Order: sequence, then C-alpha cells, then structure tokens
Amino acid sequence: MLDYLAEHWWVLTVRGAAAILFGLVAVLWPGLTAVVLATVFGVYALVDGVFAGWAALRAQEGDRAPLVWEAVLGVVVGLIILAWPLATVLVLTVLLGLWAVITGVFEILTAYRLRREIQGEWLYIFGGALSVAFGLVIWLVPFGSAIAMSFAIGAYALVFGAALLVLSLRMRRLGPSAGGGSLRSGPAQEGPE
Repeated sequence: MLDYLAEHWWVLTVRGAAAILFGLVAVLWPGLTAVVLATVFGVYALVDGVFAGWAALRAQEGDRAPLVWEAVLGVVVGLIILAWPLATVLVLTVLLGLWAVITGVFEILTAYRLRREIQGEWLYIFGGALSVAFGLVIWLVPFGSAIAMSFAIGAYALVFGAALLVLSLRMRRLGPSAGGGSLRSGPAQEGPE
C-alpha cells in the first residue's frame, strides 16, 4: 500500500484540495441554505468516494477493503444527498455524521496498516480521528443554526483537507522519482514476503 500511495500521491492531493474547497465554501458563505450546503457536500462526498474507489482498484488485494468501503460509502452518501437536496438539516446531519465516523474509522485502519512502513502515518490517523470526532460532535451537540453548522462543517473540512495535503506531500517525497529503491522505512527483508 505504501508503494501505491507514494506512486499515486496526487490522489490524496485531490481529496485534500476538494475538502479544502468545500470547507472554504462552508466558511465563507455560511448563510447558504441547507439545500445548497447539502448539494455542495453531496458533490464533495461523491468526488471523495470516486477517488477512494480509484485508489482501491489500484491498491494491492490485501489493502483494498478499507478503501472499497470508504469509496462505496462516499458514492452512496453523495448520490443520496444529490438525489434529495431538499432533505432536512436533521437528515443531512445524520448522513454527514455517519459518513465522517465511518470514513474516519477506515482511514485509521489504513494508517494502522502503514505504521511499520512509513514515518508520519500519524497524519492519516489524525485525519481519521478528526473525522470520527467531527461525526460524533455533530450527532451529540445540536447546533443552534444553519450558520453555526456551516462553520463547524467548514472548519472540519479545512483541517481534514490540510492533513491530507501534508500527507500527500510526504508520499510524493517517498516516490520512485525521489530516489528510487524501496519505499519501506524498516530494515530490508530477506526471502519472499
């Protein structure tokens, strides 16, 4: 999986940039109606799910499961929100919280698999933990207004996107063009893996 992430670091960059774009829209235009905010989030979740699916198709068989689930969830949640943009803020909150918690868990699982292969996997763990915490907070703490929810969603997306961008830059430095050879940070192993 490390070799894949280093070779396709740009996928993390696109996901991070999409999260930052979504976050900026939510923070800079907090007065958007719930329908517009839902549509923007639906597009983001769909794009994120598609790129997670692309990553899953390119990953090794043993490393696919968390990416596949993340992709399926992103695409399904994105399509549901886009199909029914008039859904109430409560439904958006439930879907957004569900998406954030499950995506965060799968990101933490992916980071756990990478822990012996790279330094800095904490960025992926941080992003996953942030997602889980955000999902739980929006379920447990009712926001007084759509503007407060928009700021909270925007702040989460900005921090999460920044973490993905930093991780993508670390993966880029580990790539074959940065010096070639094995990308693993541990000692060389002898014999078949």
